[in-house]
Amino acid sequence: MSGGSGARPSARPPTNAVTSPGSFGCDCGALRRCGRAWFWQGIFCWRANAWFGRMWVMTRHIGRRAFLRVSAAAGAFLSFPQIVSVELLGAQSPSNKINVGFIGTGDHGTGWNLRRYLTLPEAKVLVVCDVDGARMRRAKEIVDEQYQTKDCAMTKDFRDVLARKDIDAVMISTPDHWHTLISVMAVRAGKDVQCEKPTLSIDEGKILVNEVRKHGKVFQTSTEDRSIPVYHRMAELVRNGRIGKVQRVEVVLPKQPTVPGDPTPQPVPPDLDYDMWLGPAPWAPYTKDRVHFNFRWIEDYSGGIICDWGTHLFDTAQWALDMERSGPVEIEGTGTFWKGGLYNTIKDYDVTFRYANGVVMTCKPGNPSIRFIGTDGWVGNTGWRGELEASSNEIKNSKIGPDEIHLYTNPEGEHHDFLKCVKTRKDPYFPVDIGHRVSTVCHLANIAIKVGRKLKWDPAKEEFIGDAAANALRKVRPMRKPWTLDG
Repeated sequence: MSGGSGARPSARPPTNAVTSPGSFGCDCGALRRCGRAWFWQGIFCWRANAWFGRMWVMTRHIGRRAFLRVSAAAGAFLSFPQIVSVELLGAQSPSNKINVGFIGTGDHGTGWNLRRYLTLPEAKVLVVCDVDGARMRRAKEIVDEQYQTKDCAMTKDFRDVLARKDIDAVMISTPDHWHTLISVMAVRAGKDVQCEKPTLSIDEGKILVNEVRKHGKVFQTSTEDRSIPVYHRMAELVRNGRIGKVQRVEVVLPKQPTVPGDPTPQPVPPDLDYDMWLGPAPWAPYTKDRVHFNFRWIEDYSGGIICDWGTHLFDTAQWALDMERSGPVEIEGTGTFWKGGLYNTIKDYDVTFRYANGVVMTCKPGNPSIRFIGTDGWVGNTGWRGELEASSNEIKNSKIGPDEIHLYTNPEGEHHDFLKCVKTRKDPYFPVDIGHRVSTVCHLANIAIKVGRKLKWDPAKEEFIGDAAANALRKVRPMRKPWTLDG
């Protein structure tokens, strides 16, 4: 994994942090206007940011009267012109940057998320967090190299990131069992959130949706699919009736893992905070097959390959079917689970979903692909990001007219879309509600296979109809102390 998470006991101070001083910002938005007076006041406000940041370090422990003396000095400081370079006044000025903290800096956290953020001028990465010291330090090196400074802070405890007042948003790239907990704590701390998929249970996702909406934060479910042209294109073709009335959707996901995993306990690496890696999950002995990428195959931390890959292709399916804020009404499936080793998630699977409009969606293992079949033809692709395929060139090359349905996308990708929405305060292309519904489809598949019978699902109430055993499997799982989702 990368980064830890959980609800920090209120009495416990931040730990294991190597931080830079926070900064006090003033709102210069009203000053960005034409006119010489506004121009100079804008300069003064920016210089005040840096000055107050230094004063904060000196005054954080002094009394009220001493603070007032410092404030008086600040007023005197602002009365003198200060000269700054022109680039500090435009789009790249510090007041226009979104300060980001990275929680989880493993392979995907750095190779995909961090490296993309570092190319975006809207963002400034201030701190990196990972429970694995080597990964944490490597992430800091990447940030410092990009910015040509030594300023990036690092910590093994994500709560140190959330405690910083200068952090506007967080990028969460941890194992699945941490996603909701860190996200909920982040929005409660006033941060906007981009977080990897999926959730760990259906009811956990419901809590996440409620908290994000209650606190009015921007939340991007982190997948690239909606910015990939082939998936956007097939969803628009289906929405606009190019294949006629949709009858069937065929989804194929990979078959992973290929080995059962070694459960033999091993010494915990000295640079890994293993207790924080486990976090809210039950205690279990360390073995290298448990952590980092392999967490996906253990139910305490993830829902296996259906949750890992289903959140990609099921989203395209629900997007195209206009069911992205709803879901199927009936689920049945068969399959086997890994046994005899460490891993215990799904191994073989064959699942069928039925929607209220009569559409049937199937899910089987193989080469990742998706196909929509309608009364007038079909459209889809084979292989991840494979070329668009269709039953006819007429469908494949059809143009979407100006008065037809145009689905929102962002060719610049999930990270750019999130940062744009942090500024506009609008929902990004994969908001919390839709991300939750896609995770729900994945969980429905796993639950149906576990109970071994056809299930009726109410997508409005988000509960199984007349099945107590199935409903028990959608609940929030018990969390190891002190972690909790309670507010």
